Amino acid sequence: MRSLILADIHANLEAFQAVLADANSRGPIDQIWCLGDIVGYGPNPGEVIDLLGEFDHISVAGNHDWAAIGKIDTQDFNPYARSAAHWTRLQLSQDHIDYLESLPLTLVQDIFTLAHGTPRDPIWEYLVSEATALASLEHLQTPHCLVGHSHIPFICRVDAPAMRCEFMEFPTGTPVDIPATSLFINPGGVGQPRDRDPSSNYAIYDSDQSTISHYRVPYDIPTTQEKMRRVNLPEPLITRLDRGV
Repeated sequence: MRSLILADIHANLEAFQAVLADANSRGPIDQIWCLGDIVGYGPNPGEVIDLLGEFDHISVAGNHDWAAIGKIDTQDFNPYARSAAHWTRLQLSQDHIDYLESLPLTLVQDIFTLAHGTPRDPIWEYLVSEATALASLEHLQTPHCLVGHSHIPFICRVDAPAMRCEFMEFPTGTPVDIPATSLFINPGGVGQPRDRDPSSNYAIYDSDQSTISHYRVPYDIPTTQEKMRRVNLPEPLITRLDRGV
């Protein structure tokens, strides 16, 4: 079975379409696993939800998904994210709201726990430090974990007996063998990369080969930016797409 792993689409239809096309060019995809933040920031929240719904998929909730339906207070967001969340809320149909409302905080799939932030705090916590990774171990129901939220691709290898972990680059285009020891894996952001590369990220998990592979694909950034300007989304959210920050 081959699963397409996505995180942080953020209502960026052009990026999502580019990822789908690139992933399908590499072979058949059996299911999409989405790590949350389907909406927020970008100009096409409803269209992205609808396109995701065309595929066999599972998804967890992200903080921007909850913000868009009023499940968390946007006062904890920066002003640009807050403005985008309020705009997003007005674009969603009742079906879209019901779908986002239905998303669980975590999921178990095969050998992975899926969470947006961390399995300890799925909505808010960023898994970007050794301390956070080690603290998250006791919340895993599986050997490995897939997360999003930071928009930065990485692999974190955990040595649980020694209480150590190592964050590593997630190589592009090279299958990574999945070991018996625990991994935390972030595929990077689809709709708003933040590792100074504006191209979209995704990963493919091949359960038959027991490998996971990271890929990047460029997308039509000017079209997304033009849409965002047309609906008066905050300019910093628009210009950052060029820079991948």
